[in-house]
Amino acid sequence: MPEFVRRPRAAFGPGDGLLRKDHFQVAYATNDIERACDLFAKQLGIRQFRRLEGQMPAGGQIRVELAWVGGTMYELISASGPGSDIYVGRLPPGGFAIRHHHLGFLIHDEAQWAALESDAARIGRTLLAKSHNAGFLRSCFVDVPELGHYFEYIFPEPAGIEFFESVPAN
Repeated sequence: MPEFVRRPRAAFGPGDGLLRKDHFQVAYATNDIERACDLFAKQLGIRQFRRLEGQMPAGGQIRVELAWVGGTMYELISASGPGSDIYVGRLPPGGFAIRHHHLGFLIHDEAQWAALESDAARIGRTLLAKSHNAGFLRSCFVDVPELGHYFEYIFPEPAGIEFFESVPAN
């Protein structure tokens, strides 16, 4: 099948800027992940997810549901306890809520990761919730309040690449 819309080929170089990375993910935070999954299944057509859950470094709990639709990964996030504010702190109080949380960008190599750190510092942004799970992935958030959400940067290592490849396609 020929291309429907011919798109420019992406070129991502170190130091190109915070949006000049490999965008692959759209994420939503929720206070009821079962209900959010049900909404995505019944109303939005995403029926299969891959779960990732566990304890966060500060002691709270996180649950993530991931699904591919074409080349875009959708992520649903629910968190509670110490360290969860970055995930659920912008949700309104009371009742079911689901809100856009971040755009996710893949980092391909060490040079891009170093450039991300220097780009953020150059424009006065802090890398939040920076983590490195050796063999799995490095990640961090940058708050972009002007846009109303975060950017997340993920540098997958071999087990992380394998995990992302195991996320179901819808």
